[in-house]
Amino acid sequence: MSKSTTSLDGVSRSAGTAALILSSLAGGDKHGYALVKDVEEFAGVHLAPGTLYEALARLEAQGLIEALEATDRRRPYRLTAGGATVLADHLALQQRVVKVGLARLNRGWSFA
Repeated sequence: MSKSTTSLDGVSRSAGTAALILSSLAGGDKHGYALVKDVEEFAGVHLAPGTLYEALARLEAQGLIEALEATDRRRPYRLTAGGATVLADHLALQQRVVKVGLARLNRGWSFA
């Protein structure tokens, strides 16, 4: 892993895209199509091929994932230990943001 990589900032145009991919790979090795389907299933987000493969290249360059040997034209990817650490840190920060946001909404807004 790159020594400077401690967050998802700058890894992808969207840290959200990177977090979705890393979260998918946290469940096991996957090739591109399997990643797209998994992300759609757990997040309801469709990753276009260009977005997916650009993000995969950036995540691999940062050492957060690694490409495995291709099997039958499909190249699977694996989350690295560094990628798992970065993902855990990113998700912990997002949990804090959600907690604060919900608390503030509950104090000043009512939803019918």
